Amino acid sequence: MKNTEVTQEKILDIYSKYVLRNNKKPLNVFTFCDEHELDESQFYFFYANFDQLEADYLKYFMNQSILLISKEEDYEGDDAKTKMLSFYYTFFEQLTMNRSLVIYLIGSDKNNLDHLKKLCTLKKEFQSFIKTLAISQPLMESQNENMAKIERFKNKGIEELYWGHFLTTLKFWIEDTSSNFEKTDIFIEKSVDTSFELFEIKPLKKLVDLGKFLFNEKIKNNS
Repeated sequence: MKNTEVTQEKILDIYSKYVLRNNKKPLNVFTFCDEHELDESQFYFFYANFDQLEADYLKYFMNQSILLISKEEDYEGDDAKTKMLSFYYTFFEQLTMNRSLVIYLIGSDKNNLDHLKKLCTLKKEFQSFIKTLAISQPLMESQNENMAKIERFKNKGIEELYWGHFLTTLKFWIEDTSSNFEKTDIFIEKSVDTSFELFEIKPLKKLVDLGKFLFNEKIKNNS
């Protein structure tokens, strides 16, 4: 395979088979490449190290899930909650098909998921997806600087809340021992429904509206 074109997907495939057979990372990039007849330069063209490569798996599963649901005929017309449910079901179906690999990647740290470096890239991808759902309030050009700061704070809060929900669902799936992971499906349905009632527009919008009211009253009183 040396001196032939090697794709990113090929390296991911070779690496996944290695860690599942050995239950550990290769000793170093040199031994990994030598064993699989790769040039080190071919590996380093895509990744700086094994940690970066492992993080790419999770991002890959997420991107594939978003791509799949976006191709559904009614996706564009679906509301935010329906899109969220479609994403969760598709994403965890992807994980289930690759459960052994995912458990290897994050299973041993299941009680500290939010501290895993390999989830940083995943978090960025997930929060970008949340923004596409238009759950956050768009910033209007007419808003003054203080109102814009309130909106940005609210939007960031929504993204962090949903990221926390995502991590909770991931932890639930890791620990799920039910047949065909049916309890995870139930958890997704109930928790997403609840999250849209607790996290979403009504309570947060009321809080922001109250902030705007108090800010405007302060301006009036000081004028």
